[in-house]
Amino acid sequence: MLSRAESHFGSPVTTVINNALADFSFNGDARAKAEDITWEQFDAQFSGSVRGALNTVQQALPGMRGQRFGRIINIGTNLFQNPVVPYHDYTAAKAALLSLTRTLAKDLGQHNIAVNMVSGGLLRTTDASAGTPEEVFEYIAASTPLGKVTTPAEFADAILFFASPWGRSVTGQNLVVDGGLVMD
Repeated sequence: MLSRAESHFGSPVTTVINNALADFSFNGDARAKAEDITWEQFDAQFSGSVRGALNTVQQALPGMRGQRFGRIINIGTNLFQNPVVPYHDYTAAKAALLSLTRTLAKDLGQHNIAVNMVSGGLLRTTDASAGTPEEVFEYIAASTPLGKVTTPAEFADAILFFASPWGRSVTGQNLVVDGGLVMD
């Protein structure tokens, strides 16, 4: 994928957004509780979120190092600050991804490669949130200082900040974009 992009654009990929996810159902009622969840479920989430990000970063590093520039943006969740649903495996994998974000930031900064995370909550409306009852959206909106649920476009704006020149001196950070629901 990266070599095709380099061939198409004529230069290495210098911005990577890691948003890979193992098969997952965003339905708190259907998720395995503590007494039922298996290590295989955790392993699937770690493989999607952490292994997927690591593999992509490792493939992009030669081009980023060659350009002496890179931006890596990992997509997280506000659930490890506010675990309102029992997504044990998903939340643990995203917390591990934050740790990877910070250790990569420390390791790669010397090459002018910034590594950050953008974490959201429930977004209005995506494939993942399409089945969410309107009452849940209303509850979340009423719980935020901004009085609304974040849209995918608003979430993307934060990602663009980290990818843009305005984010040039920010690395190792986790920006929670959820209208103030979680204030970290």
